[in-house]
Amino acid sequence: MFTKIMVPVDLAHADKLERALQCAADLATHYKATVVYVGVAAATPGSVAHTPQEFAEKLAAFAAAQGESAGISTDSLAMTSHDPSTDLDPTLLDALDQCGADLVVMASHIPNLTDYIWPSNGGTIARRAKVSVMVVR
Repeated sequence: MFTKIMVPVDLAHADKLERALQCAADLATHYKATVVYVGVAAATPGSVAHTPQEFAEKLAAFAAAQGESAGISTDSLAMTSHDPSTDLDPTLLDALDQCGADLVVMASHIPNLTDYIWPSNGGTIARRAKVSVMVVR
């Protein structure tokens, strides 16, 4: 049913993604699919990496470690954005087109007051993606 699963990850908060990562790994095992971990970073130095190349290397290492621990096929796609906090949704949608995934599995947060004013990333991706989206809380 699914052959490629895109999983957006924030390497600065990877410890908060466990449920989504496990869900994606379980689905990949079941469908013998490849999981593509997508990260978005700025071109300027940040808390995770100093350059886009360093960020891409760290994301690739993260993907390899996830693949090894879960016994699944993995890949990574590092995206660069001028302002990841405001461009995250369109950048993830571009990544979806680039990687050719047929399912997105992404972590959510517990809704709060601002979600009534600004839409969540998961909600926006689910609304605009041309493929199935699973938002894991």
